[in-house]
Amino acid sequence: MIPPLPLQNKQVMIPRGEKQAQSFSQLVKKLGGNPVAVPLIAFRPVAASEELAAALRRLDTYDWIIFTSNVTVETFFSYYKKRHPFPKVAVIGSKTREVLEGFGIQADFMPDEYVAEGFVREFAPFVRKGMTVLIPKGNLAREYISSSLRQQGAVVDELIIYETYMPKESATKLAELLNSRKLDILAFTSPSTIDHFMDTVRAYGLESKIENSIVACIGPVSRQRAEQHGLKVHACPRKYTVEDMMESVIEYIHRQEERK
Repeated sequence: MIPPLPLQNKQVMIPRGEKQAQSFSQLVKKLGGNPVAVPLIAFRPVAASEELAAALRRLDTYDWIIFTSNVTVETFFSYYKKRHPFPKVAVIGSKTREVLEGFGIQADFMPDEYVAEGFVREFAPFVRKGMTVLIPKGNLAREYISSSLRQQGAVVDELIIYETYMPKESATKLAELLNSRKLDILAFTSPSTIDHFMDTVRAYGLESKIENSIVACIGPVSRQRAEQHGLKVHACPRKYTVEDMMESVIEYIHRQEERK
């Protein structure tokens, strides 16, 4: 007899748009679950400005450029067409590195720990006083990396290249799904997805509808944000990838089944 797949028939919320959700959804299907895409976060490039144009023109004057997400990479290269010369590149996450390579650029540094705190610790040996760093980012991104590098003597420029928002239609869709209790697993990939999710839950008075859902967060920063909102987090991986997050969900499910 073939054993059931670990996520057999469970409805898994995918908090991303169709393009970004594809690989996540395929993973859920492979594990036997039913992916339910609810884009809790979307991105739009900022309007072109002289500040942006000036930063791109002097790109070759920087010692390092740091990309913290694949969205940052994709948005940056929608503006920047000239590929060389290019400064040294640091990335957070294997997905970010993969997308960067798609543009013909190899990463010179990637930390083992895919969060800002881990990046700062592991990047410290490369930092020298007066070195110049450019960090393209979204409007809601943390300032932890830039402030930490400045404390170590680096000269850091942050460049906002995209805005983060929640699509209006997602709130209605999410409310309908939660009201019908059609989401077994709530998977969160960033603090912003949690903020937007809880804004909808409170706006529609759906707190009681999520009490039996499994809550998974991709990393400690998202976990902290979820707990600040009063959510109990059941699964959070040691390595901060979607694959590892779903593995941590499976481990939680197995532990619950063993207690029965």
